[in-house]
Amino acid sequence: MDQKILGTEKLSKLFIKFTIPSIIGMIFVGIQGIIDGLFVGNVLGGNALASVNLVQPYMQIIMAAALIISVGAQSIIGINLGKGESEKAQNIFRTASILLILISILVTILGVFFSEKIALILGANEVLLEGSSTYIQIISYFTAFIAIMFLFEMIVRVIGNPNISLVSMIISVVLNIILDYLLINKFNLGIKGAALATGISYTMAFLINIIPFVSKKTIINLYKGRFDKSVLFQMIYNGSSEGVSSISNAISMFLFNTALMKIAGENGIAAFSIINYIAQVGYMVLFGISDGIRPIISYNFGAQNENRVNKTLKISIIVNIIIGAIIFIVMATFSKQLIEIFLKDGKYVVEIASTGAKIYGIAFLFNGTNILISSYFTAIDDPKNSIIVAMNRGIVFILIGIVILPYIFGINGIWITIVFADIMTILLCYRLLNNKRFEKVLN
Repeated sequence: MDQKILGTEKLSKLFIKFTIPSIIGMIFVGIQGIIDGLFVGNVLGGNALASVNLVQPYMQIIMAAALIISVGAQSIIGINLGKGESEKAQNIFRTASILLILISILVTILGVFFSEKIALILGANEVLLEGSSTYIQIISYFTAFIAIMFLFEMIVRVIGNPNISLVSMIISVVLNIILDYLLINKFNLGIKGAALATGISYTMAFLINIIPFVSKKTIINLYKGRFDKSVLFQMIYNGSSEGVSSISNAISMFLFNTALMKIAGENGIAAFSIINYIAQVGYMVLFGISDGIRPIISYNFGAQNENRVNKTLKISIIVNIIIGAIIFIVMATFSKQLIEIFLKDGKYVVEIASTGAKIYGIAFLFNGTNILISSYFTAIDDPKNSIIVAMNRGIVFILIGIVILPYIFGINGIWITIVFADIMTILLCYRLLNNKRFEKVLN
């Protein structure tokens, strides 16, 4: 596929062509985590589920490093391809690849040799420590494959091949299901089996996404380019908004886990785990749209086609609002049934999680627009505003809410915090977009 279609093809058709594979791919990414949750929760029980959830901030930090470099590279590669500067785009790809390999080596060493200390920092108690540290140690062996898979999956879209990432995710998820069943159910490897299944399936996704870059005919490939330290700052700065978003998620999950441990102990964390698994599907749809439109926006921004940029954003906001409303209705109506898919025996956990899911679902009326606006700022090479959105949504507003609201509403105050953060963020997004338009008028 020719990347020039990003600037010429009808936008509605282009939107479908790029967002549908991205949405399906992201859903499959979400399903990978959910599969682990289903097997761990139903086979190993609530404490094992809480152990895996406690590790998620660590996973988010790994994802943050990968996203900072991958999204930053994708945006500026797209802009440079839009300008016709393919050599510079190739250098950015080579630089990003080398940087991710170096970071992955460091993270692997830390995760393998200091897994227990990391688990303790994340808040593991005596009940959860062994399971959490085991998961950290095993998954750390796969850090390089996970991180570089994200880079290849991002760049394959901007060179006009979004279906490659979709195929990789489908195969990866099918493999994860098979491995979870075998390693947890048949070979009784417990949490170690869940970590191995996830790591191996991500490695398969890496092997599929690397295929287009092996060909020398591909405009961006493994053979051309050089390490260019002059693009490092722009790449990291431009991708930092997505990294901040991931780090913010890690911090907010840590805050939620800490608050829930004090209020409801392991049961509270188990309930939060299940709600996260359910919400993850909704988030993956919304992130799929924002990821799908990013190469369209960055390419047209580089080609100075402002009309196509604005139309793409408008279409995306409308679609995200509709999808968010559907997710809210589903979570409000079928909360108990959804919770019981993951855990049928823990009556207290099911009760906490059912109420929490109904409240949490309200956030989907707002968060699709917030995710989209943050991604839009990244795509137009405006990481400052994207960072402002990500930090306030994921840290500042969460911190304010979690300090105040649980004292007023008890455990429900934790779920209300999520809604509060998204309402405040959408007001912030509106202000930032208006400021952006005002700057254009002045210029």
